[in-house]
This record gives sequence, structure tokens and C-alpha cells, in this order.
Amino acid sequence: MDWKEVLRRRLATPNTRTNKKKSEQELKDEEMDLFTKYYSEWKGGRKNTNEFYKTIPRFYYRLPAEDEVLLQKLREESRAVFLQRKSRELLDNEELQNLWFLLDKHQTPPMIGEEAMINYENFLKVGEKSGAKCKQFFTAKVFAKLLHTDSYGRISIMQFFNYVMRKVWLHQTRIGLSLYDVAGQGYLRESDLENYILELIPTLPQLDGLEKSFYSFYVCTAVRKFFFFLDPLRTGKIKIQDILACSFLDDLLELRDEELSKESQETNWFSAPSALRVYGQYLNLDKDHNGMLSKEELSRYGTATMTNVFLDRVFQECLTYDGEMDYKTYLDFVLALENRKEPAALQYIFKLLDIENKGYLNVFSLNYFFRAIQELMKIHGQDPVSFQDVKDEIFDMVKPKDPLKISLQDLINSNQGDTVTTILIDLNGFWTYENREALVANDSENSADLDDM
Repeated sequence: MDWKEVLRRRLATPNTRTNKKKSEQELKDEEMDLFTKYYSEWKGGRKNTNEFYKTIPRFYYRLPAEDEVLLQKLREESRAVFLQRKSRELLDNEELQNLWFLLDKHQTPPMIGEEAMINYENFLKVGEKSGAKCKQFFTAKVFAKLLHTDSYGRISIMQFFNYVMRKVWLHQTRIGLSLYDVAGQGYLRESDLENYILELIPTLPQLDGLEKSFYSFYVCTAVRKFFFFLDPLRTGKIKIQDILACSFLDDLLELRDEELSKESQETNWFSAPSALRVYGQYLNLDKDHNGMLSKEELSRYGTATMTNVFLDRVFQECLTYDGEMDYKTYLDFVLALENRKEPAALQYIFKLLDIENKGYLNVFSLNYFFRAIQELMKIHGQDPVSFQDVKDEIFDMVKPKDPLKISLQDLINSNQGDTVTTILIDLNGFWTYENREALVANDSENSADLDDM
């Protein structure tokens, strides 16, 4: 019988003599006792049907508070042991050499040029002989992923070995970065990444020439690129997965190559020449040598043709100290202007152009910034260009969803964001855009002259 029905009948049973003697509180207590009794019996009867609830794993673990020193130490030691165990599971150099020997021994003829190939049967044989650590790489899924157009159904031994090397490197790097994850939550704060790069410097031969007094500026320059592009919401932390997925870490570790070409160093943000160039520009702009940049000092950046209206917006929106910009804020500015095709850079500039904070640019916003370009043209003795013509060209380039508004996503989708922003903030950039056909013609003539010679 259902316990609710039993309780209802028990309470409905007439017992006038007893009820008269019991107070209202006693009746309530008796009712609660009966409820507890029957509910416990009912719950006990369902015990066998609820056994699966015991298998639900615990999914929340509270982080130790700052004053819980012992728990913090225990957590740190546990993480260190866990990372050491993960590190031991990776292939070492000797095991990688043995893997290459086995692959070479089991190659399947004929070769394609000088490239050795292996079929699936021999692939599985190598997997059996290479040991437990390699088992994860010798699967049908991996083989199919690397299988392309070979008529014999084989894969390239070199491509497979590079795949294994890349996987091992990614795991090694993740473990290395996780050692600096103080919170143990899978992300690095700015100070964590600074410590990682600072300790990485001695292992990079291309940075041997840096003086130790410059280390702090180099670390700041390197870390800023990670946070500018990977932390667009400015939360002050970056996921380790995002660091591994982007190419920045590859660029940084490329400096291990002692024979890295001069051209590669110049295009690598993390190289010593690049870092010295950026810091040198900052020092050259700082005319009063107070370690900060005023609006007037920043106006000489690049070709010194950025409009005052745009520079005003920079100092209104960006972090400043008594109206002056520090090196970290300057790095964000440089990264935005040197990478205008990138979404993060366009987001930075778009925020400055969106003077009304509406999330879009309208005709008023465009006119507000282009008017400053027209004024600079007059100062330099050039005939001002009609705003209506420029406005129509901008909307034609971007093709926004709303014909009267340009959103950040519209700029990104158009692949014309760098051109549009340059037109609105830099006289030299606008002049280059306006005379693009003549410049192309001049380049063609110069190339023809060189060919004739």
C-alpha cells in the first residue's frame, strides 16, 4: 500500500477521546513522526532501484583558500607528480630513433622518388614491435588520416614520423606550460607566461646576444603578442590549449635554430632584431625621456601622418597614466597597426572608431574621422577629396548587412578592414589608396626598365 494512503487513513481515523487530550503542537509532532516513519519505509523500499546514483562521480572540487597552506602544498605536489607521470609516458629520443629504425626496416616498395612508403600490414607490424608508448599512433584512424593518393594504399614514412614527432612535441610543450599554471585550471596568467618565457631565453641561441638588462623588456614584448591576440576580452589569462593551437609558440621556438636566416628574424616578432626595433622606436619617440609617451610624441609614429582625431581616441580609450602611454600600451598599439588584417587588430581599431559606442560605424562616424584627413590634405597643399565619394567606396568595399551601418563582423568578413581603417586614420595610407593605380603603373614601368637592362 502506498505510504501516502496509509498516512491519510491514519489521520482520518476518529479518536475523539485522544484528540481532545492532545494539544495542537502534539498533533503536529505526531503527524511529523508518522510522515518520517512512512517516508523512510518508502525510501527504503526503493533502495535497490537507486543504486546507480552511487556511481555518479564527484564533479566539483573546491580550490584551497589562501590560508589553507597545507591543502595548497598537497595540491601542488599532486599536480607535479601527475605531470611527471605524463612526461614519462612520452617517447624519449632513444625510443624515437628505434621507431624510425623499425619504420625504415618495414618500408613497402616501390619508393616514390626518394620517399619511403609503408602499407597498412607493415604499419601494424611496426606498431606491435615499437612498444606500449607507441600504441596510440598505430591506429586505422591515423593511417587513414595520412593516406592520400598512393595507388598502392600506402602512407609516407616521413609524414607519419613527423606526425608522431609533432604529437610528442605538443604534449611535451603542454606539460612544460602546465608547470607554470599556478592555479591549475588550464590557463596562464600574464605573470605565469612571463616566467615561462624568461626561463626559456637561455635555451634560444638566437637570443644569446641580448643583454640581461633588456630581458624584462623582451619578455614584456613577447608576452604582449600572446595576450593581444589570444585574450581579446582582456580577462588577464589565456587557455593553454589556445597557446598550443596558435603559431606564436612555433615562432618563439624557431629561435632555437642557430642558422635562422636574417629575413626570418626580421619577420619574427620574437626575434632579437624585432624586439630591439620595437623598443628602439619607443625610445626614439620618447623625447622627454620620462619612459612614457604623450599624444604629441606618439604622433611621430611611423610616417607621422596619423590624424589628431584618431590619436585623441587612442588616449581616450587606452590605459594611460596622467595622460601618457606606457610601453605595454604602446605594444598593443603597434600590434594593432602592424596586423590590420587580423580580427584582434580590427577589434582594437574598431573600438577607437566607434565614437558613440553603438557597436557599429555610421555615416556620422566615417565623416568625423575623414574630416581630419581632409584638413591634413589642405595643410599639405592637396585638394581635399569629397567625403561622399569616399563614403560610397567604403560601403561598396565592405558590403555590410545593414546598408547604413558597418559592424566589426562586416569589416572582418569583407577582408577589406585594413584598407578601410587606413583610409580613416592615416593621411599617408589614404594617399597610397587614392593613388594605387598610378603606383602600380610606376612599379610595372620600373620592372620593365630593369628587364631591359
